[in-house]
Amino acid sequence: MTPLAMLDYASVLVFALTGALVASRAQLDIVGFCFMACLTALGGGTMRDLLLDREVLWIGNPAYLAVASAAAVTVFFGAHLLESRMRAILWLDAAALSFAVPAGAGIAYGAGLGWPLVLVMGVMTGCLGGLMRDVVANEVPLLLKQGEPYATCALIGAGALLLAEGTDMLPGRGALIGAIITFVARAGTLAFGWQLPVYKSRPPRS
Repeated sequence: MTPLAMLDYASVLVFALTGALVASRAQLDIVGFCFMACLTALGGGTMRDLLLDREVLWIGNPAYLAVASAAAVTVFFGAHLLESRMRAILWLDAAALSFAVPAGAGIAYGAGLGWPLVLVMGVMTGCLGGLMRDVVANEVPLLLKQGEPYATCALIGAGALLLAEGTDMLPGRGALIGAIITFVARAGTLAFGWQLPVYKSRPPRS
């Protein structure tokens, strides 16, 4: 299994856990858990593959659906054991983002795309599944919360992979570096409140 495939599997598993935890907060049935888990886990990768004209990951390999569904069932029976499901969602989402961003950026880089598209594919793969999850659950998406640099963390991670792949590193090292940088950036926002300045409305000049 290639490093990028391993990252895809890891992101599917962990994003599925977040989707199932959101389903637990909404008190859905087990089918709803599986739906939310699969939507969250596979949404970003599906859009990536469609735009890159690749075989969609879960159509080419239904094991991805099995991984996401197994995560959903596990959460259905175990979510009540968590002291804070929201905190678990945030930290699991950070881990999933760190897997998905280099997977998307690495696939785009391997396809010979230019650096702007590598960055876009990294951000898209990392962010779209969680965006779909939150919209369907009628929650404010993490991506759109004020002062929450979620997409910025994804962009930083994709950029780190791009820079690493431009050197003479061994294959797969760029993906590892991208994963580490993405997680560090996102963990910093959660643990230390790192954020970028936000737009503030101003009165028009007279």
